[in-house]
Amino acid sequence: MDIASKRATDIQPFIVMDVLEKAVAMQNRGIDIIHLEVGEPDFNTPECIQEGALKALAGNKTHYTHSLGIMELRQAIAGHYRKRYKVGLDPEQIMISAGSSPAMLLLFSALLEEGDEVIVSDPCYSCYLNFIKFAGGKPVSVAVSETDAFQYKPEDIAARLSPQSKAIVINSPANPTGQLLSPERMQAIAALADGKNGPPYVVSDEIYHGLIYDKQRDHCILEFTPHAFVLGGFSKLQAMTGWRLGYLIAPPAFIRPLQKMHQNFAICAPSISQWAALEIFRQPERVGEDIKNMLTEYDRRRLRLVQGLRDLGFSIPVAPQGAFYVFTRCDHLNPNDYDLAFHILEHAHVAVTPGRDFGPGGHGFIRLSYANSLENIEEALKRLKAYLKEFYPSQAG
Repeated sequence: MDIASKRATDIQPFIVMDVLEKAVAMQNRGIDIIHLEVGEPDFNTPECIQEGALKALAGNKTHYTHSLGIMELRQAIAGHYRKRYKVGLDPEQIMISAGSSPAMLLLFSALLEEGDEVIVSDPCYSCYLNFIKFAGGKPVSVAVSETDAFQYKPEDIAARLSPQSKAIVINSPANPTGQLLSPERMQAIAALADGKNGPPYVVSDEIYHGLIYDKQRDHCILEFTPHAFVLGGFSKLQAMTGWRLGYLIAPPAFIRPLQKMHQNFAICAPSISQWAALEIFRQPERVGEDIKNMLTEYDRRRLRLVQGLRDLGFSIPVAPQGAFYVFTRCDHLNPNDYDLAFHILEHAHVAVTPGRDFGPGGHGFIRLSYANSLENIEEALKRLKAYLKEFYPSQAG
């Protein structure tokens, strides 16, 4: 009998993709589905980035690059961190990758030995748990509360640290909650990983940086400690999901091990995507105008979706301040969020993500993405209202 490896068979599915795939199958049968499940910008990649790709193609820049990425892009990213966060970076600390997910796998592979522990919030982006386990580590969950805007409490993290702790993962703005971590809490978390006695390190997933509202400001963990890894990229803010381009900033001692793994497993990030992304830094005014327009529209959608859900009886104590997600309780309808999400898809034709995709703390929640048009969000709210009236009349707001 052919049997896949234990680590391959034990990995948990990414439930949002199960929802998406069922929704697409329904669409193929002619059913109109409104997609609020996937976290993917519905905007086009800014034009100057597209032009950069065409210029790279015309210049035959279609070959392997340096395994850490083209120096021009690494220098530009380092310059961006100096300007935006007042953080000094050596371009040699930066590895460009085919999206932040491969970088995350290499990061945990470089950091963890079998049985090492990694602190994660509960709920959190579900793939963290799979990456940590795949690299031989053990996730250690710290519960966060909706009434506290799903923020980590540093004292709760400290209580879960042990001699086996190698990292504390933070994500701000966060998936699935859309919330920001305050600079005071970031500072306190950084103090738990000051590097004086080795681990733990802070692993900061900053892929949603720039997607913030209400005049808030996002902060980089490197403002508070150099004893950290930063995951970043261009998929979300610059609407470049399909270009597959991210980066990892790491302490210098980790770069050569990371580079060797990257050489073996990927060789390099896509060359055309790298040269295209360089235009983000060469033409900041053009890209900035596009991003400003996207943020204005995201904010309109955010406010409408939050208010619309509240009007329907959903509890959202603190409105999300970043990314493009609303994470709301649904246990007043059905404590089984998985069953509820698929029931909504089947009967309301609105695709949402069950909260359990993001850990035990997500049970009884659903996540909705507003990376969709305001027109579609209005239609989704209309359909949800009709759904509640039919199936949960006593709970309909």
